[in-house]
Amino acid sequence: MSFIEIENVSKKFKDVEVLKNISVNIEEGAVLGILGRSGAGKSVLINMLRGMKDYKPDGGKIYFNIALCPDCRIVDSPSKAGSNCSDCGCELEPLRVDFWNCDRLLFAAIKRRISIMLQRTFALYEDDTVIENVMKGITGHEPDEATYMAIDLIEMAQMSHRITHIARDLSGGEKQRVVLARQIAKEPMLFLADEPTGTLDPKTAELIHQALLEGVKEKGTTMVITSHWPEVMRKLSDYVIWIDKGEIIEEGEPEVVVEKFLAQVPLPEKREVAKTGGPIIKMEGVKKYYYSIERGVVKAVDDINLTVDEGEIFGIVGLSGAGKTTLSRILYGLTDPSNGKIAVKLGDEWIDMTEKGFTGRGRVKPYLGILHQEYSLYPHRNVLGNLTEAISLELPAEFAKMKAIYVLKAVGFDEEYANNLLTKFPDELSGGERHRVALAQVLIKEPNIVILDEPTGTMDPITRVQVTDSIRQAREELNQTFLIISHDMDFVLDVCDRAGLMRGGKILKIGDPKAIVEDLTPTEKEKMLTEE
Repeated sequence: MSFIEIENVSKKFKDVEVLKNISVNIEEGAVLGILGRSGAGKSVLINMLRGMKDYKPDGGKIYFNIALCPDCRIVDSPSKAGSNCSDCGCELEPLRVDFWNCDRLLFAAIKRRISIMLQRTFALYEDDTVIENVMKGITGHEPDEATYMAIDLIEMAQMSHRITHIARDLSGGEKQRVVLARQIAKEPMLFLADEPTGTLDPKTAELIHQALLEGVKEKGTTMVITSHWPEVMRKLSDYVIWIDKGEIIEEGEPEVVVEKFLAQVPLPEKREVAKTGGPIIKMEGVKKYYYSIERGVVKAVDDINLTVDEGEIFGIVGLSGAGKTTLSRILYGLTDPSNGKIAVKLGDEWIDMTEKGFTGRGRVKPYLGILHQEYSLYPHRNVLGNLTEAISLELPAEFAKMKAIYVLKAVGFDEEYANNLLTKFPDELSGGERHRVALAQVLIKEPNIVILDEPTGTMDPITRVQVTDSIRQAREELNQTFLIISHDMDFVLDVCDRAGLMRGGKILKIGDPKAIVEDLTPTEKEKMLTEE
């Protein structure tokens, strides 16, 4: 049964057409997959289906075929027409609704039956426990029944071991699983997922995929999902559309569309053996312990010994919660270690990064660059301002523009697109575009040492290859050293010279990236056990 009809939908932002005559039908209980490069229009379509403010189509229509209670205005999926309303007992009536042009109360009623998971957003009540967060998504059930529902959903998300933990103490991957459980708890008639696993390690991503299968697809809930992971399209989607520059250029069976999409992904440039200098970063016995009322002593970083050479691209991989981000913050000086020594070489001198002030880490800071996992851009400055003025790069106007375009090209934009991007503000960019601009903001300063925390999380495969080549080029031309934290195993294999496997706050192994990734990636046996 046709549930959603998207007819010739178009959308412009400041005269730039981001969706062009999009037409597709979504059947009830089916999963529509949306493929496309960053900025193609995927998230715009997702937000349009959600009814988000400022995403009303400029042209075309979106129709929802629903079942509506004529008395209490309860909304349900179209197949429920003819059945009795769970609230008042009236018979539900079929209705075709022009979503963006219906009355305000009906629009709000439909929106309440839609759940959404947004990329890089962990919308939790930080001071509440896991089970309290999930229970806040449950309505219309008796307290005892709601509690059992919450427990079942937490178990499905494989978060039972954290059921009484406070949300703020969870890792990013754990938070994402709680968000998923809470969104499923709302018992939606439509589930929207916008890059739900883009920044997660393979094992955590597999857990999310399995939970989406069990909690959404296998329950017959209609779903629309965007992802640049081919296996997500293959495993979860029934039908796939490929959007490029706002237009559908291919649609059909997942396997067919995915193969055509991947066929236009270039291979990274041939990798040569890197020539590195002597040590530039030294860590000895570095520890960072926290105390949590719920968890006691948390050993986020536990006795780390690490040396990185000048000109090296060093990767740190590990599951969510392993301590990778905390380690990067300690190196940059954002978090003080509980114990240990950290030194960075500047010229011929070794600087103690645990020493505050101008003679200590303040002396090194101008030569360090960091891209945080929770990066943010200055909202009231355009892209050019974010790349130059906002980071105190005082350059003549024309040279500033030239340098900005150069670095935007380095992170995957073509010259024409980069030119058009300069006058845009962050809220006019897609998630992937904001991510690349944030990366450009780090690279434009040409720091000696660059720390990148999940640099490819929201990037499509083509952009990922371009960023891989750009990092290698920066290393060769500027002799930059990179410390990369990533869940993107292909990226680590393509770009890193060495890698370290981190688990439970410790670095367990350092060596060739291939050997490290093999230790991390789930085995077929583990996948089968997860799916059972």
